[in-house]
Amino acid sequence: MKKILALHTGGTISMSASNDKVKTNEENPLLDTQFINENIDLANEVVLNKPSEHITPEDMLVIKKRVKKAIDNDECDGIVITHGTDTLEETAYFLDLTIPSVIPIVLTGAMRSSNELGSDGVYNFQSAILTAASDEATGKGVLVVMNDEIHTARFVTKTHTTNVDTFRTPTFGPLGIVYKRDIRFFQALISQQVCDIDELVSGVYLVKAYAGIPGAIFETLDRPETKGIVIEGLGAGNLPVEVVEPIQKLIKKGIPVVMVSRCYNGLAEPIYDYVGGGIDLERMGVIFCQGLNGQKARIKLQVGLSNHMDGKEIARYMHDAVS
Repeated sequence: MKKILALHTGGTISMSASNDKVKTNEENPLLDTQFINENIDLANEVVLNKPSEHITPEDMLVIKKRVKKAIDNDECDGIVITHGTDTLEETAYFLDLTIPSVIPIVLTGAMRSSNELGSDGVYNFQSAILTAASDEATGKGVLVVMNDEIHTARFVTKTHTTNVDTFRTPTFGPLGIVYKRDIRFFQALISQQVCDIDELVSGVYLVKAYAGIPGAIFETLDRPETKGIVIEGLGAGNLPVEVVEPIQKLIKKGIPVVMVSRCYNGLAEPIYDYVGGGIDLERMGVIFCQGLNGQKARIKLQVGLSNHMDGKEIARYMHDAVS
């Protein structure tokens, strides 16, 4: 028999609707859910009860410490974490970066609250439990299970505001599928460095580039509390000429500046050799992060800095997102 620990943190999956308004519950309705598989022993625990837009990196660290305690004490064979969908991908990736993949760790949520017509919460919860109980899910990093698909925390993202099929993996696709009685994986995931951190560096910011973005935005970030910056660049990783000089000043002060693409698909890479082009930016010291979106790259940069990385080490760590 497999023992699965379910850690609940709040979100739509734990909420109820009334008069077209979705609100938090004092008690999570999932606690009354009975998993029908007699080969699984399910234990529930409430860690947080927050809408996911209220989740902070400090909350992610709380969740990480509870997961690590469960692993260290051999409390279970797999862990399921229920979470609001708005920031689920960020918490999932934070855990992926900070916890070794020795047992399955699966995050899930819902797009419809517990009492709405067509609620997807219980189904996703049971699919996540089934995945966490699978031996095949070990060693694949933190997983996200939603709507019959199994995604890696590294690349999955929320793509629709209300559709139950909102979680997708651009460029790479899902790792596997949940069937009626079992799960099947059809992709392997390249392993990555794990940073077992106990505290977090603050002052890591995300800026989205756009046509005509002024250099003043980066001048504003030129202050002592700024520890790192991630930029969602244009195309493959390019910027308007107006921001080049302010960014160069930040890099000269030792602040790591990381480039991802604001595009939904593809990788950031230095291609164009003109002022503000990717080659020019890389020559200046901008770190190109391949494969992550902006919010994931910010999480990774924060984890790397919290692990006391700097210089070439943080550049290597941020660049190798795919591997």
